[in-house]
Amino acid sequence: MNILLTGGTGLIGRALCRHWTAQGHNLWVWSRTPQRVAQLCGAQVRGVGELSELDAQTLDAVVNLAGAPIADRPWSKARRALLWQSRVRLTEQLVAWLGQREQKPQVLISGSAVGWYGDGGEHSLTEDSQVVTGDFASQLCGAWEETAREAEALGIRVVLVRTGLVLAADGGFLQRLLPPFRLGLGGRIGSGRQWMPWIHLDDEIGLIDFLLHQPQARGPYNACAPQPVRNADFARALGRVLHRPALLPVPASVLKLSLGELSGLLLGGQRALPARAQAEGFVFHFDSLDTALADLLTQPGSQRLRHV
Repeated sequence: MNILLTGGTGLIGRALCRHWTAQGHNLWVWSRTPQRVAQLCGAQVRGVGELSELDAQTLDAVVNLAGAPIADRPWSKARRALLWQSRVRLTEQLVAWLGQREQKPQVLISGSAVGWYGDGGEHSLTEDSQVVTGDFASQLCGAWEETAREAEALGIRVVLVRTGLVLAADGGFLQRLLPPFRLGLGGRIGSGRQWMPWIHLDDEIGLIDFLLHQPQARGPYNACAPQPVRNADFARALGRVLHRPALLPVPASVLKLSLGELSGLLLGGQRALPARAQAEGFVFHFDSLDTALADLLTQPGSQRLRHV
């Protein structure tokens, strides 16, 4: 297949490139730094700085994962604008370009997040659930999805991947937690009762690949393991695998003071369940948090990408 990726140099994008080049697919990554794509994504992956470079290229699929990190810094006015630009405006540009093409890809797989639901509290959230609280992250994901759905009018199958917290050995959310936990300084955040929908990177890649090859798959899919955990349980599990205590909580008041509205991402959560993926036959290799953490943190080089 001929596949175009946005966000291809990110954590998930790089893993997809490794997976799909191993399968023999032809890949292009739309990037602000196309000269770095081969280094980051693999020698066989070609970087393009402008979509027009692919005007004459037949494409079978587009995977849209671009977006500035949402939890790296407080949501100032400038940061909100960047988050919106890097997701919604970029997707608008992508869909507009697809509309101008004579040859259309069969499918657009577009990124989203379980933050679409807002802070779900104790609600079990499947793809049939509605938005619970309309905070900034929820509004951002909603606009991102609506923009991607405009490609349906072009005859393109649109899949929306609502991803939880991706656990990986070489980046992402888990890597930011490891330094304090390895020093024995980790612990729950706030009350620790908030739900954390997580997914092993291998299963994230496997699910996207599964959705690519299922012609009936369209609309939203929760990309998270079948067993979400509360934050306190996550902290204890990470402490166990590292053989460290996890007894030092981060008070909610400290997060609210230092992060402002962004603190809601950490103090709230979603009890999201991958109902559609499981109903349609996708099998998670890591449905236990303990097993996932042990695979990532006790087996060097464990990013094996089992899904073939």
